Amino acid sequence: MLKKLTLVLMLVTASACGAPSKKSVLEKLDEKMLDSSNPLVLMRTNKGDVYLELYAKAAPKTVENFLQLAAGTKEFTDPKTGTSKKAPYYDGLIFHRVIPNFMIQGGDIKGDGTGGPGYRFEDEISATALGLDTKTVDELPYYGNEVQNMARQIIFEKLNIKSQADLNQKQAQANQMFKVEIDKLRKKSVMEILQSIGYQFQNQLPSVEARKFNLAMANSGPNTNGSQFFINVTDTPHLNGKHTVFGKAVGGQNVILQISEAERDARDKPKENIIIEKMILLQD
Repeated sequence: MLKKLTLVLMLVTASACGAPSKKSVLEKLDEKMLDSSNPLVLMRTNKGDVYLELYAKAAPKTVENFLQLAAGTKEFTDPKTGTSKKAPYYDGLIFHRVIPNFMIQGGDIKGDGTGGPGYRFEDEISATALGLDTKTVDELPYYGNEVQNMARQIIFEKLNIKSQADLNQKQAQANQMFKVEIDKLRKKSVMEILQSIGYQFQNQLPSVEARKFNLAMANSGPNTNGSQFFINVTDTPHLNGKHTVFGKAVGGQNVILQISEAERDARDKPKENIIIEKMILLQD
């Protein structure tokens, strides 16, 4: 995969004319890169420049997908025509969802949270690197919703509940069983709980936690990655194990914070378009 990624980098850098060199910006970043050999992408927005370090070792397929879409070397489906095309995917897209003290989200070709490139690919997450194989839900209570949903599923199967009428008839019995099942599940590791609802882990990867300014894939459940991404503006431990973290905003962090504070509507969409003007992979 790393050899393939090297070829991707060569293709992407071919279109980076006019951008600063990677070397020239390293000392100007807000923080040191985790690994100076990682790709560094300049994300130009109408609010300012942001520098994204991409974690090629932690999430090689995700980084490859991001770079190929950015460069226009990977086919995606145009939602207006339904046909496949190649073009710099992210250029001109907006940040369609921003939440102060949480994150900013972009990469949707439709601009409303429902769009994508017309394909999906798997998560790249290591539960062991994140410590989720040794921590129980009692220790990490952020996963309470997953435990409750799983308990309901177990009870429905045990009581053969298949309709609202079945539930109404067996509600008292289900309520009695609920606490028992919850107590059992809370003793399981977070990894086991997430696996039971469909997450598959690649424990050979050196995954990192979802912390402030980290870049991660947005999804609608296990293995539903496409093009949408988000950048944290705070630590989000409740997302560990559920989203592929594939980079970090190491420069332009003030721009990220400014975007997160934008005036927004009831759906958290900025009232003024915040535009990704261009993604450029910086050359050495």
